[in-house]
Amino acid sequence: MSEPPIAVTLKLDERALPAEEFEHVSARAGLIAERRVKREEALENFGKPGRDEVAFGSLFAGIAKRAGWVPHMKLAQLRHDWASIVGDVIARNTWVGAIDNGVLTIHAKSPSWTTQLTFMLPELREKVLERLNGLDIRDIRVTGPQAHGPATRRKQYVRQNMHYRPQ
Repeated sequence: MSEPPIAVTLKLDERALPAEEFEHVSARAGLIAERRVKREEALENFGKPGRDEVAFGSLFAGIAKRAGWVPHMKLAQLRHDWASIVGDVIARNTWVGAIDNGVLTIHAKSPSWTTQLTFMLPELREKVLERLNGLDIRDIRVTGPQAHGPATRRKQYVRQNMHYRPQ
């Protein structure tokens, strides 16, 4: 039991099928040829007068500004340049956090580094504001772990005020 050819089942004109397929292949070949010509022209014209490489930078800057990426890009640049701003030793023990409502947060690994960065805050503020020019930075806060957190203070209070007498 042999089934009829698909062209008969779908009621297609067998004489038109090759022509339809050839049109598709021909159109695709034309697009590929056009792309090849444009690519060759671009390679030949690269670096010649009239081709402004600065235009791409300004185009990207415009896109970043319209999309609201500028604050994120500046913050990423600050994170990248952090070691050159504060020095290698401090950079290994501190990092740039985030900007929230005009407050830039800088995190430190220990209370001593928090204190160190707090003492450096006036000169650090000047350098950071220069790097983040154009952003609304009203304050810079340095945060870090507490030397004596609530649990430690509670234990000290209990030891001092409760007279524990073993029996």
